[in-house]
Amino acid sequence: MSVHLHWFLPTGGDGRTLVDRHAYTDGGIRRDRITPVSGVRAPDIEYLAQIAKAAEQLGFEAVLTPTGTWCEDAWLTTVALTQVTERLKFLVAFRPGVISPVLAAQMAATYQRISRGRLLLNVVTGGDSTEQRRFGDHLDHDRRYARTDEFLQVVRGVWGGAPFDFKGEHYQVEGGLTALPPDPLPQIFFGGSSAAAGPVAARNVDVYLTWGEPPEEVKQKTDWIRGLAEKEGRTVRFGIRLHTISRGSSKEAWATADRLLDDLDPATVAAAQQALSKSESVGQQRMLALHGGSRDKLEISPNLWAGVGLVRGGAGTALVGSHAEVADRIEEYHSLGIEHFVLSGYPHLEEAYWFGEGVRPELAARGLLEAGPAPLHGVPAANGRPASAPGGAPLLIAGGR
Repeated sequence: MSVHLHWFLPTGGDGRTLVDRHAYTDGGIRRDRITPVSGVRAPDIEYLAQIAKAAEQLGFEAVLTPTGTWCEDAWLTTVALTQVTERLKFLVAFRPGVISPVLAAQMAATYQRISRGRLLLNVVTGGDSTEQRRFGDHLDHDRRYARTDEFLQVVRGVWGGAPFDFKGEHYQVEGGLTALPPDPLPQIFFGGSSAAAGPVAARNVDVYLTWGEPPEEVKQKTDWIRGLAEKEGRTVRFGIRLHTISRGSSKEAWATADRLLDDLDPATVAAAQQALSKSESVGQQRMLALHGGSRDKLEISPNLWAGVGLVRGGAGTALVGSHAEVADRIEEYHSLGIEHFVLSGYPHLEEAYWFGEGVRPELAARGLLEAGPAPLHGVPAANGRPASAPGGAPLLIAGGR
């Protein structure tokens, strides 16, 4: 079982600090700012193309896009980026409640042909009723997961190549099909920590994603999903979503993490925590419980730092340390059955180089990476810093995955 490395595509904007640097809004915490703040890298196609090309050059397998009203549409953005990359895959996040499952199946099939088989799907059921209502979706939390269950049954049925009928509570389909099914079928990624989410994963998905909790908690979650899948006669693979702050030395990495807290006054943290506490997502509540809104003891497990979650929704932890230490933690999660590592760090362009030129060789030397096209290398690093990574301390607050 090899490690699969993925990066993140910041389709809502990029920045250098934990204080919000979102290009459009602050991810729903407040909506009183409609113009970008100074220092934001807007998610224009040129900047996103730089990140996609860097990820491909550095040997990442895919890039994840978020979904929501605060970012660009993932389908349209990534299909454009398939035209400026060659082998990079795109893990496209979307909400099943706002699109027909037959249309989604057709879009995936078209995407596979345009991209020559480079689509992966990340199904986001949604843990925030306020955000869902912006899309016109008024179902409660558990019914959204029940609808996702039906949605994925229809998508897989329609991909079968023959007319497909389905009659459920949320969807009734007669003769649904795609004229040309996708080849290969896109792998389906999915996350959810609630009792309603587990059976959906067990019945339908290829890869179950968890946010970055301490290893013992991750093991409990994967054991839970694995057991449910076995009852369904299926096997599910596992992935984890984390930020990274990787440097030539542990001291430098932790100094970078410490600097990220400099802009966080108590009022900023309190406002973010109050907003995030309203989320219906069980996964979000688990993220909040890791730090309790306090700056004390943010290293919740060796090299696992919860500082990101003080102000950011979604993935709230980062692997912090020397390249070797970060590789140690990835190896530890891998030993628990985690195959897919979906990573990010702000700004995304620089941090892709820090990880790709620092940690990836460590993982390769340990035999954890699949043999494949070698990453392309540019100018050698100088003074312990990748020459192509111009700067320092990065992490963005925004809602999303």
